[in-house]
Amino acid sequence: MPATIAELFRDAEHLEKTQDAAAAADLYKRWIALHPDDPHLAAAHFNMAVVAQRAGDAHGAINALRAALRIDPEFHPSYINLGRALEDLGQSGAAVSQWLALVNRMPAVNGTAVRHKLMALHQLGRVLEFNHADAAAEDALRQAIDLSPQQPQAVQHWIALRQRQCKWPVIQGWDGVEPKRLLAEISPLSTAVMFDDPVFQLARNASYARQSIARPALVHDHAGRRGERPARLRIGYVSSDLREHAVGFGLSEVMELHDTSRFDIHAYYCGIAREDGTRSRIRAAVGQWTDIDGMSDDAAAAKIASDRIDILVDVNGYTRDARTAVFARRPAPIAANWFGFPGSMATPYHHYVIADPHVAPDGSEAYFSERVMRLPCYQPNDRKRAIAPEPPQRSAEGLPDSGFVFCCLNGAQKITPQVFAAWMRILAATEGSLLWLLDSSPDANARLRHMAAAAGIAPERLCFAPKRANPQHLARYVLADLFLDTFPYGAHTTASDAMWMGTPVLTLEGRGFAARVCAGLVRAAGMPDLVCSSLEDYVARAVAIAAVPGAAGDLRRRLRAGRDSALLFDTPLLVNNLEGLYDRMWDEFRAGDLPVPDLTNLDRYAEIGLALLPGHEGESIAPELYAAEIAKLAAQEALPADGRLWPAAGQVAAERRAAA
Repeated sequence: MPATIAELFRDAEHLEKTQDAAAAADLYKRWIALHPDDPHLAAAHFNMAVVAQRAGDAHGAINALRAALRIDPEFHPSYINLGRALEDLGQSGAAVSQWLALVNRMPAVNGTAVRHKLMALHQLGRVLEFNHADAAAEDALRQAIDLSPQQPQAVQHWIALRQRQCKWPVIQGWDGVEPKRLLAEISPLSTAVMFDDPVFQLARNASYARQSIARPALVHDHAGRRGERPARLRIGYVSSDLREHAVGFGLSEVMELHDTSRFDIHAYYCGIAREDGTRSRIRAAVGQWTDIDGMSDDAAAAKIASDRIDILVDVNGYTRDARTAVFARRPAPIAANWFGFPGSMATPYHHYVIADPHVAPDGSEAYFSERVMRLPCYQPNDRKRAIAPEPPQRSAEGLPDSGFVFCCLNGAQKITPQVFAAWMRILAATEGSLLWLLDSSPDANARLRHMAAAAGIAPERLCFAPKRANPQHLARYVLADLFLDTFPYGAHTTASDAMWMGTPVLTLEGRGFAARVCAGLVRAAGMPDLVCSSLEDYVARAVAIAAVPGAAGDLRRRLRAGRDSALLFDTPLLVNNLEGLYDRMWDEFRAGDLPVPDLTNLDRYAEIGLALLPGHEGESIAPELYAAEIAKLAAQEALPADGRLWPAAGQVAAERRAAA
């Protein structure tokens, strides 16, 4: 039996390495029983909890951490680990209580204690956000940012929370924290929601990748694999959303329609560990399903490499639970970005982006680091969607019995002040109409109603659709007369769902990927007259449709009549073209023409955007301004001659095509 705490730590570490964590935990238990008066007893309990957790004894770890806190309430790491252990057992409320207890014990801190308080605030913000306590989560993260502004994740979540709560302006500094400093850490998704600025989006995505994805120690080499196309190209789809999620719904039929005589389909799942019908359906359709959620990035990449995947498809992009670091290890010779994220990944290891002529029109190639490949319509759709057989009554959805129903069932984070103001103008011009929005938090709903009242609109004219399972959610679209899209981040699968159910979608076309998706989908559904070029046009068109009796019904009948022949819902055509793109990717790899992602000057464009964009939420900066600023820099210092100089995007695209 070790005599001192130092000997205990040494022997326990040796036991864990040579035997197992359970043996080390047992040593701690025996030592604690024989040394009740040791001054380091709290540390012994803490370490016992760590090894118990590694041994799979969560309850033993919780008991040990509580013992540590009874002995020494100032032993701060115990609060952090106890909260995490409770959260792992589904006790989120108890976890939050532990982290709050630590935060409240530390009103003024420095040194090591600062790190402990920051950790507690981060855990608080994360769990409160996950449990939709948005205002409390925002407050916790603001405290963390106050302590140390150099925290990208805290800033990113703080911005996303304010977007979800419709708190405008979203980026609002305070004493000691400049708006520009906050904007410098914004996430790619929040950027697309806030600005229709494809230059800054590309530049910011590149900065985000550099900041958040560590350079791997091991990168797989595929130089020896350039040869004849295998009889069956191995395609690997990596996603956390191959489940009951918009991405999972869209991909279900794609997986079923792949030509398995020519393609061997693998799915690498990194999402939540919960079974559902969509996950089961995709798993049954693919040749091999591998859950990589519990694997390290190195282990997941090694598994993909051992499976000899030819083309690895990133169906997450910069979204929740993504495994971008796996792609950084280059486990397959070819990497493509498709469907999960509306824009360029801006990394050195994504070779292709799969788009279409609407989201990435000819001349827009300079807004992507990847080589652009196009489908007729980039978004997949499941024609086998499950729909509840009985459509709901208006009263069951909180809607009045009469009145024209404008709806927008996008997430509240996509609502911007400019679009909300346009909606209020539409309601003001359409007597008896109402706006049906997706239910958010009670605070966000109340905030929107308060802003409606400030605009002269009765608050009760805003109705909120409660969360429903997807079959019931789809069925209730028949209650809406016209879907009003958000901008600049428009509806994606939400728009397709609405149009599949016959609800017409009015949208506004912008410049960036996320601001062009819905317009492309509406055109692919055969409704180009519902794509607007300005907010004024958008308002006037919505008011006109509501004013003419039967106009919305005529649009609904057009949608339904053309649904079976619409490009938007031709999933077999999409899969056939997608497989053609995969063949082209392999041909280019074999010919030594695998694209080299172009990241030239993107750090400079990020700097320019950070100088120009604060105070311009919902807007974009003209490419000419970026070009002018980069020209000033070029005059002062040597910049790569082939760097992007917007607005010469069309010239860059033409040169790339000529070189290809």
